[in-house]
Amino acid sequence: MTISYSLELPTQRVEAVDEFVCAEAINDIAKAAEASGFAAVHVTDHPAPDAKWLDHGGHHALDPFVALTFAAAATTDVKLLTNVYIAAYRNPFLGAKSIQSLAVLSGGRLILGTAAGYLKPEFRALGVDFDNRGALLDEALDVLSKVLTGDDIAYEGTSFSARGVRLRPLPQTPPPVWVGGNSKPAIRRAVARAQGWAPFNTFGYATASRTAEISTIEELNAAISWARQYAAEIGRTAPLDICFSAGNLLDDSKSSDERHDTIDKLARAGVTWLTIAPPGADRAEVIERAQGFAKEFIATR
Repeated sequence: MTISYSLELPTQRVEAVDEFVCAEAINDIAKAAEASGFAAVHVTDHPAPDAKWLDHGGHHALDPFVALTFAAAATTDVKLLTNVYIAAYRNPFLGAKSIQSLAVLSGGRLILGTAAGYLKPEFRALGVDFDNRGALLDEALDVLSKVLTGDDIAYEGTSFSARGVRLRPLPQTPPPVWVGGNSKPAIRRAVARAQGWAPFNTFGYATASRTAEISTIEELNAAISWARQYAAEIGRTAPLDICFSAGNLLDDSKSSDERHDTIDKLARAGVTWLTIAPPGADRAEVIERAQGFAKEFIATR
């Protein structure tokens, strides 16, 4: 099975704004990703991160749709991945408008990675019920699927009531939806109502991220097996993209042979996408490392 790769746009690197968090940086890195053979570029979503989390390993993030719009304007073919967008943070119609806008303006290049979320203080800052986050994600996906049909929508939501809502223009095809998270509820949601599932390497931080531990290929294999069993139970026959954020399983401390072996094992397990986030002291080094990775692991596959 062939694996596609998505390159991180390091817009969380606020310690070096001029190098990473500006229009020129997004332009340069997105263009380099496209030219090197990466199939997508991605960003994450944290509209209101709290200081305690930031001071203990958390990170900032630009609005994902704004950042990816800059990437779209600089490129022609590379996909634009939200990895991941927390739908519960926004009214579902506001979220659908952002999704529709980027999908239309990019010529259909958006892949909507979304998840229930885990950062409780961020939910509180945004006035969103943390304990209801799974149901709010389902609600947002319901609204999105309805408005992208082009029909006028009536919908009674948890905190809103819509009558006759209509979105125009419509994307030629709805963006694929990938549901992120390692937990069984996340897997069930991905299998039952999405085109992909996006698990991630927890690095031992499963408790902090409020999801199940996946830090080895064996644990990922077990989760994929469970997903396949659930798909059989509900009668799903459509293929499921699996986008894995491999993290330290593919970092530069591993030899080229070790990383080739890991990628082969992930492909055999059923992984179809991998996200890559090369380190670098400045933009040039990040681009150089991304190009080196692509030459070694993308061009040869």
